Amino acid sequence: MATFETMLMVTTLSGLVTGVGAVPVLFGARVSHRVYDAALGLAGGIMIAASVFGLIIPGTEQGSLWSVMVGVFVGGFGLLVGNRVIPHVHTEYKRWRGHGGATDEEPTLDDRVRRAILIGGAITLHNAPEGLAMGVAFASGLEEIAFVLAIVIGLQNVPDGFAFAVPVSQAGMPTWRVFAYTTLSGTVPQVVASVFGFGLVAIAQGVFPVAAGFAAGAMLAVVLREMVPSSHGHGYADAATAAFLVGFVFFVVVDAVIGA
Repeated sequence: MATFETMLMVTTLSGLVTGVGAVPVLFGARVSHRVYDAALGLAGGIMIAASVFGLIIPGTEQGSLWSVMVGVFVGGFGLLVGNRVIPHVHTEYKRWRGHGGATDEEPTLDDRVRRAILIGGAITLHNAPEGLAMGVAFASGLEEIAFVLAIVIGLQNVPDGFAFAVPVSQAGMPTWRVFAYTTLSGTVPQVVASVFGFGLVAIAQGVFPVAAGFAAGAMLAVVLREMVPSSHGHGYADAATAAFLVGFVFFVVVDAVIGA
């Protein structure tokens, strides 16, 4: 089993990468749709493979199939319920401002603050199951899987950070606050969830199958509900799909090499 300190360091670093997404906003730069969509596709492919080969299959090996499937349904439907309360982060962001920041209608200050709060809430909702997955993997002795997940989740945190930084910047926040709030929006929920997942597996015998299924279900819902639709609406669906396949194959190969 990995040490708690190792888990905490890795999940924190993965969350801190969210701040990278704020850098283009601070300098007034634009992020192309092609790059944005390909990044989401790559992360989505790896996360789907990680959900199946890194969480669901190991869960069935250590417990019953039904316990894992119950976890999958609870995790997946739980995230969908959350999405009914908190708006779809990428759809709301696109509707309000567009990925490059261009719009025909200037939003009011209240609108900008509200957008930042809603997007921050959505990022929190989506980072929690990802942090949970890393915590569960570390506590269950699946360190290699956890490290790969951390890299992938860090990659996904960059566009989420960009989506959060735009409305925060437009609300008149100082530069250092934009960067700080963007970084915290991804780091805090991810680390808190990872600590919960680590502790849950560490103190409760036999909980890994359900916890692994829950984390996998939530991650599958994030990919299918958020990342795939967001990467296929700008005319670069082929690039996003190709990146998805690369990501999926990459994780499967890495998992096979590690397990050999």
